[in-house]
Amino acid sequence: MTEIKGSVALIGSGELSATMVETHKSLLSKSGPRGKAFFLDTPAGFQENADLISQRAVQFFRQQVQQEMDIASFKSAVKATSPDGEALFRTLSEARYVLIGPGSPTYTVRQLKETPIPALFSAMITRGGTLVVASAAALTVGTHTLPVYEIYKVGQDLHWIEGLNILGLLGLDAVVIPHWNNAEGGNHDTRFCYMGEKRFRSLENMLPGGRTIIGLDEHTACILDFSTRTAVVEGLGNVTVRCKGEEQLFSRGDRISFEQLLCVAGSPGDGTGKIFKSDGKSSAETVQPAAEEVEGDRTFWKSMHAVEAAFHRALDNRDSAGMVNQLLEADRLLWQAQLDLENPEFVSQGRELFRELIVLAGTGIDQVANQIPDKFNSLVDSIAALREEYRREEKWADADLIRSILQDAGVVLEDTQEGPRWYLK
Repeated sequence: MTEIKGSVALIGSGELSATMVETHKSLLSKSGPRGKAFFLDTPAGFQENADLISQRAVQFFRQQVQQEMDIASFKSAVKATSPDGEALFRTLSEARYVLIGPGSPTYTVRQLKETPIPALFSAMITRGGTLVVASAAALTVGTHTLPVYEIYKVGQDLHWIEGLNILGLLGLDAVVIPHWNNAEGGNHDTRFCYMGEKRFRSLENMLPGGRTIIGLDEHTACILDFSTRTAVVEGLGNVTVRCKGEEQLFSRGDRISFEQLLCVAGSPGDGTGKIFKSDGKSSAETVQPAAEEVEGDRTFWKSMHAVEAAFHRALDNRDSAGMVNQLLEADRLLWQAQLDLENPEFVSQGRELFRELIVLAGTGIDQVANQIPDKFNSLVDSIAALREEYRREEKWADADLIRSILQDAGVVLEDTQEGPRWYLK
């Protein structure tokens, strides 16, 4: 059997954030000096901002990782038979480090499935290079790929599609699920890559028996070293290995043997991970990260939810300036998320929340404005009636004081034979 010298880094999210800088540096140092580093743009190839995403990745590596990175552009399989496609295949055959990130997992599979690229990646890893797959791209490297958008947004029936199975080409059959601990749903369960527990358990039952599921928390990496046949956890969260109805939880710094990943030799349970039976509870909900990690993990969605809460407080207090400030902060967060190459799905849902807050600002103010005339009229009528009572009791000083207070508020009060009458200046 051919010796495999390289690595595959599976990242749950945040591949272009500060949490992964040292991970990239370490992987680059191990992948050797020969060959270049590339960012493959296929997952976002259908998006209008695909080139911007690629440029931001190159900029991030230059500024934060101190590594030059080129763009390997393969936006569509249409390019496969063109001279540009053939040139790209030759380029990737000499690469030592390839990063693939945000976009659509199903689009990625459709574009790459019938091309030489999966085999080129396998060859790169075999000779000692490194493949880094994050978020949407991480979903594609296993035997099966989860159609996240199609199920979560479009409402298609639960199903899997065949994955690129790059890990399988290297002897490791598994299914990879990023965003394992996602919590952006707020009032609904979005763990397990937006599926929630109920749907994900049904999806799990659709997989062939004995298939390993590797769950990646956000801002967390599982580094598969094929030369030592071990994996190590890096980043802020945990890696969950689920197999045969049981799962193990591995924290930062823990090592996982490939035997545990393959569900053999009595696995799971013979490593450092904690075991959880299939009792409906998952490590994603039963184990919480350390307090300092929670504090340090100031994610985009935590910030957006904080803005949402502050906006509602301002709305309840009829604080228009406070509402405007929170809308401006939401706008700033969305722009920053785009600059940071945040998950496009996060940014899309963030925009939906932003628009909802704008609508609430308008309708909320209108509701208050519509309430003011009736309440104001009732108030002035009551005050005028109180003054009339003082007049009947010949409490002239009190009656004059009420007239003066109303005048200061812009209300002109007149005494007529039919009773008091008032109007606004």
